[in-house]
Order: sequence, then C-alpha cells, then structure tokens
Amino acid sequence: MTRGGRAKQRDEPERRCLATGETGPKAGLLRFVLDPDGVVAPDLAEKLPGRGVWLSADRAALATAAKKNLFARGFKRAVPPFPDLVERVEALLVRRVVEALALARKAGVAVAGFEKCREAAHLAVGLFQAHDGASGGKAKMRRFAPDVPELDCLFSHELGLAFGRVSVIHAVLTSGGASTRAIQEARRLDGVRFGRDAAPRVSSSPRAEQDPTGVGSEATGSDAPDGAGN
Repeated sequence: MTRGGRAKQRDEPERRCLATGETGPKAGLLRFVLDPDGVVAPDLAEKLPGRGVWLSADRAALATAAKKNLFARGFKRAVPPFPDLVERVEALLVRRVVEALALARKAGVAVAGFEKCREAAHLAVGLFQAHDGASGGKAKMRRFAPDVPELDCLFSHELGLAFGRVSVIHAVLTSGGASTRAIQEARRLDGVRFGRDAAPRVSSSPRAEQDPTGVGSEATGSDAPDGAGN
C-alpha cells in the first residue's frame, strides 16, 4: 500500500524522494525544476522543461530539503536556498485543490451543503469536510458516506472558494475524472499541510476533532442546507 492507503499499481511511474530516499508512485510526490535564473521552482503540474527532482508530498520531507538545501545535491549544482519551501508549496497546493473542486462542481460531480451532500452520499467517491468544521456535524455526515475517503485538508473558507461561497463545511464528489483529480490533489495537500501521518481517513472511522472556530453545526450557519449560508 502507498501513502494514503492507495493500492500500488505495478505500471504506475515511480520516482525517488530527494529527502527520504524512498521510491513511490509519482502521485504521492512533488516535482521541482530550476527556472532560467537557476532558482528552484515547484512544478506541481509536472509540465515544466528540464531536469526534475522529486520530494514526497510530506511536510517533514519538504522541511528537511529546505533546511539542508538538498536541491544542490539533486541538481548537482549550487542553487539558492529555499527557506519558505513548505509555505509556498502549501499555498500552491491549496490553489490546485480549490481549482480542481471548482472544475468538479462545473462538471456536475461535486455538491456542497449538508442536505445536498446527504442526498448524494450514496454515490460518493470522496467526502470533503472543512478542517475547522464542528465535529458533531462532520460525524453525522460521515455516517451517510461510511465507505469513502474523507479529506479535511481545506478550511471552511478555502472549501467555500470552490463553490463561490463564503464558507463550506461539507462537499461530496461523485464519480468522474474531475473528482479523481480533486482527490489526488487533496491527498498531496494533506501530507504537506498536516504531515505524512495525516493521510485521508475512511469515513467509517470517525475522529474526535476540536472546533476552535465554532464553525459549522449541521443545522445553522455554514452547515445549514443550501440557501441558508453554505
């Protein structure tokens, strides 16, 4: 099994993490290249030209690479230090997850709001719940989708951006290519934002969570049915 509980496919391309030395599927790693000025640049879409080096989508791996400037070893040349590596990659991944969810919404395979998510739960392939959402409402939603990955890598205002709202607590993805991309991007963000041990949960194992902001009861505020604030 790979990080996040995915079954490893034998024909899936693999790369080696510069920080840990571990080899794994590309989907669980992040690519970096040197820009024309010789500065390290994240290539999260894996489309930029030139030699690439790879790091696990894990906060500790990124922090190690930044602290020890492992990119100089990977690129076999002197490169400027990259002290804000974790923060920059995290911000880029947040944007990618939000954009992927927005595309899934436009494709008709993503819905938000407690009632809409409850109605679509039997078709769910992924359950997004805001990291700062109230534990009670999130546990209730998990019971409607007990066998799908739960992803809580976004905060309510970030999840809201994908649906054109101030905040969103629950979102359900149904089957489709756009959903697959959103889940893959979310898994990478989960590791970078919260660490390797924060791999996506399966909904049948609810977690006890704190709600420091008080956001999101299933009957009020952002967790209300569509049209009532979510």
